[in-house]
Amino acid sequence: MAGLVGLLSSCAVLPNARMLDQTLTPRAAPTVSNAKGVLSDAKADALLSKRWARAAIDLKTQAALEEAATGVPLIAGNKITLLFDGPRTMAAMMTAIASATNHIHLETYIFDQDEMGLRFAELLIEKQKDGVAVSVLYDSVGTLGTPEAFFERMRQAGIRLIAFNPVNPAAGSGKWRVNNRDHRKILIVDGTQAFTGGVNISATYAKSSLFRSGAKADADVGWRDTHIKIEGPAVAALQWTFLKSWTQQEAGELPAAHFFPPLPAAGDKIVRILASEPGGDHEIFKAYALAIQSAEKSIHLTAAYFVPDLQTIESLTAAARRGVDVKLILPGVTDSSLVFYAGRAAYEQLLAAGVRIYQLKVAVLHAKTAVIDGTWSTVGSSNIDLRSFLHNSELNVVILGESFGREMENAFAEDLRDSQEITLQTWQARPISDRLREWAANALGYWL
Repeated sequence: MAGLVGLLSSCAVLPNARMLDQTLTPRAAPTVSNAKGVLSDAKADALLSKRWARAAIDLKTQAALEEAATGVPLIAGNKITLLFDGPRTMAAMMTAIASATNHIHLETYIFDQDEMGLRFAELLIEKQKDGVAVSVLYDSVGTLGTPEAFFERMRQAGIRLIAFNPVNPAAGSGKWRVNNRDHRKILIVDGTQAFTGGVNISATYAKSSLFRSGAKADADVGWRDTHIKIEGPAVAALQWTFLKSWTQQEAGELPAAHFFPPLPAAGDKIVRILASEPGGDHEIFKAYALAIQSAEKSIHLTAAYFVPDLQTIESLTAAARRGVDVKLILPGVTDSSLVFYAGRAAYEQLLAAGVRIYQLKVAVLHAKTAVIDGTWSTVGSSNIDLRSFLHNSELNVVILGESFGREMENAFAEDLRDSQEITLQTWQARPISDRLREWAANALGYWL
């Protein structure tokens, strides 16, 4: 019993983010950097005022609040390409890898030994043999089913590989924290192109979801996911994130390479790179909390693994009650039944408050995205659950502005067309067996 009490008392907790928008003291203008360095307040104010003059909300104030909450500045001058589903994402990443001349950095949760994983491995080996410095950081839990020989073959070719937080405590260095995982998906090529989002290196993503594949509803259409490609000054922020993750594992030096080349402006997108980790400052959780609390028109959230904490439930229900259009697209089918039922335990409270819930049909939902008021968007690896907010290293990109917001809204609308709405009436009529599964799974919510 004493051991159980000690275990429970050591559980991590989220910060109190209730009414976060009313407790912060932001700067007059948010900090903005570009290819030439940090802009003065006057230049930042002029840039943001011009860029967001027609926004439905005061994005300058919102951005300053988010900086106060997360401590992370904005980065201007980027090109962001929205990538739908596995085939398009895999093709774009492999094209970038094939173009590499200096270095390739890959950080992934899953790296399977299957058709897709073997294609990636072969391409990485080929680039290493061509003189490109290839380094791979993979999670040891996410790759439990991947034979060690698969990684050893890449090592023999000269690729540097690290297993993040090894399951075997004797194989790691430092304090053993098996519950803390690296859930990020980052690819950086030559320090000039970066990719991030929800897509792992696996044949699971070999097929598109229904609306992108044109397949019939009864076909095997794969998983629905979202990734982005980044070009411009923000690539350096992702590079720093990778380098920090690598050095924290204390498993050897990276080869000398040109990690930080000059990065001129590549587009007009203003972004914030949020990298959270266990024991950190909960940057992604705070950004979500603040955006939801500040929403005036709409909250359109797509969540693969949705086991919301009490604060998130309160924020979503409060938004719906004040007239915000709150719509959630959640899984209709899943690869994790415990998480599936744990998330459904919150449905009744959300539906009763006016939140509209839709379940994606046919495809397995794996995307982790949101668009709020049509101008605040995020794409990343973080789920809406305690595992992502407390125990995982995650990375989300916040993209501010109407043009990218429209792309996100269009994607959301397409997903809605392939989803079924769950009403309060139909939900209350679900069988008792489902209720019991929800109760049991929700009791394990902290550990899922």
